[in-house]
Amino acid sequence: MLRTKPVVYCTVDPFLSSRGKFLYGFDQFQSELDEREIPCVWISSQSRLQLDDPRRRVSHGEPFIAEDGCAVYLPEDYFHLKPARTVRMGRFTCLPAAKEQPAAKDALESLTEESGVTVVPLRSLSPRELSQNTGLPGHEAELTRQRDFDELFFFAGASDDDLARFKSLAQEKKFALRQHGAFWSIALGPDVRRCIRDVGDLYDRSLHSHANRFAIAVAGDAEAVLPACDRGVRVVASTKSVASESQSTGRVLEIAITAPDLWESTLAAIDARA
Repeated sequence: MLRTKPVVYCTVDPFLSSRGKFLYGFDQFQSELDEREIPCVWISSQSRLQLDDPRRRVSHGEPFIAEDGCAVYLPEDYFHLKPARTVRMGRFTCLPAAKEQPAAKDALESLTEESGVTVVPLRSLSPRELSQNTGLPGHEAELTRQRDFDELFFFAGASDDDLARFKSLAQEKKFALRQHGAFWSIALGPDVRRCIRDVGDLYDRSLHSHANRFAIAVAGDAEAVLPACDRGVRVVASTKSVASESQSTGRVLEIAITAPDLWESTLAAIDARA
């Protein structure tokens, strides 16, 4: 394990294309963090299988948080101290926040039956239908529906009233619904902040001191990620780049995703805290 004080927590989905290619120079930024021996914990709505290829291409060897805060995935022997509650997922030790499948699958079935709203789970599609709906070739499309915790689906001709009824019932049952373009996910108990705290505590115990938590979060993810960290960068879609103060999270740098100094400014902010 790398011995360092700051740990970066980054919502990586905006920096990955639908086929897992890196955008906005994120792969160079990851390389720079590696050179400085600064761990970068990826946070993604994608599954561990979907993240395999992009992680491999930049030799990402740190923990990551997948499926919208459903769990933390720890590479083999990354921490010498073993967490108390873990499950095994593929080649990873996993710290779950959400309930494992088939809990989400069963929850979706009960929700559709009770609400009367028709949905189409991705797991129910044929390989050809899955590829058509995701716009991805066979193998990549197949990875989208292989999930450890959440269940992906889309609505079939639902009206606004149908959608409102479905969401209201899900909230009543404490099911977590997330929208990702045309697709939705349902999970039981995901919690990004808890995942950050869990892996952050492991870094603290391993380093025998507080590892400063530095967040890089884009727009809608910022509310969940920034409060769990000491400082951070809020990446926005606007064309301006300004530093601002946040009462709840401390000093936060706000910068446009297209800004030419995006990663330079982010590294400077990390260095200022290190």
